[in-house]
Amino acid sequence: MKIEAVSCSNRGGRRQNQDKTAQYLGERSACFVLCDGVAGDAGGEQAAALACQFLLEHAQQDIPCPPDALPPLIGQLQRVITQAQQEDSTRSRMRTTLVSLFIDRDDLRAHWVHAGDSRLYLFRNGYLYCSTRDHSLTQKMKDAGYQTGGVPDNLLYTALGAGENHAASYSPSLALYDGDAFLLCSDGFWQRYNQALLEYTLRLAHTPAEWLTLIEDLSPPQPQQDNYSATAVWIGSPQETTLLQMLPLDDIFQDETVASPEIRR
Repeated sequence: MKIEAVSCSNRGGRRQNQDKTAQYLGERSACFVLCDGVAGDAGGEQAAALACQFLLEHAQQDIPCPPDALPPLIGQLQRVITQAQQEDSTRSRMRTTLVSLFIDRDDLRAHWVHAGDSRLYLFRNGYLYCSTRDHSLTQKMKDAGYQTGGVPDNLLYTALGAGENHAASYSPSLALYDGDAFLLCSDGFWQRYNQALLEYTLRLAHTPAEWLTLIEDLSPPQPQQDNYSATAVWIGSPQETTLLQMLPLDDIFQDETVASPEIRR
């Protein structure tokens, strides 16, 4: 099945871009990685680059990575970052978020891993599913039914480099269908757009590059905008299989969520 992918990464209003992306598209497998260096500690950019490089080098073997092989692989990556922390005392607390999508092209299945507040969205049959849950204090408070007003969104309890006790989260294996589309993105990206806008632009686009361009054109960055990065991955022909009745654009900017049916696994 055809796979197309495109990435964007922007500094926004910051002096440095700590977001990093990597992708590999082989005959038998594919891997897409997005990392966001955790702000506030020196070395976030280096931690993000290390994570992308490590997973890219593994992916370039072009051997499908089964779900049960992923936790040991991420454990090895954690140790690589820990070693880098120990080698440079000025970066002893360098950490990064991670979201990575792995595709087995032999069996047409996908699974993913995430740590922190970088997200993976799945678009299927025209509907959006946020397939990861942020490892953040804000998300924990929401899950417990508390108000989150005034609580910073970027207080994370899991990130690569934070120690092995701060485990990443892993998805089950998911069968792929023609027309599926994935979006991997950093918090600087998903905080700018409501979910209905992402669906709306997908229905207008004919390529993943056009999709990301449409998203950005409808919501220009602000002067103090955080780094924002995304990778769009299209399976088959989303532009043909996700077209539903279009919502008025005014409704898109008012609605923050869209009800979605269950994903078929």
